[in-house]
Amino acid sequence: MPTHAERQVVPYRPEQLFDLVADVGRYPEFLPWCVGARIRSRTPGELRADLTIGFGPFRESFASRVSLDRPHRVKVTYENGPFRYLNNQWVFAAVPAGTEVDFFVDFEFRSRLLQAAIGVVFNEAVRRMVGAFLRRAAQVYGPANPAPAACIPAAATPDT
Repeated sequence: MPTHAERQVVPYRPEQLFDLVADVGRYPEFLPWCVGARIRSRTPGELRADLTIGFGPFRESFASRVSLDRPHRVKVTYENGPFRYLNNQWVFAAVPAGTEVDFFVDFEFRSRLLQAAIGVVFNEAVRRMVGAFLRRAAQVYGPANPAPAACIPAAATPDT
């Protein structure tokens, strides 16, 4: 049952980051382990998509509903596939240095073999995934401000 939460300030606007995360159809172009994406339906506030993830000998597809509250939140609701459950959310808040991004993912595979395989590399996988979105932002919107981004582990921040 891997879970990861982090909060990070990045020097892009909330609208820019929201648009990157909401552009699910382009994930295979830049997101590690995403080998396929198909948008089944789209409205201004929601899309339904099928993603295929692949790592090592494993290749699995799953369906999800993605709620879009531009530019504040992208929330993924799992519909069907290889997981027992999948919860994923991105929250974007404007701050003086750019945007505070609050990222959360929690899931469990149905297969114990898949769960064991991802458990070994989960933290590295999530770091690479978040890093892929930041690199994509630099490709699409230009290099970020050279000031270092602040990374605050969500577990260490006080509730407001």
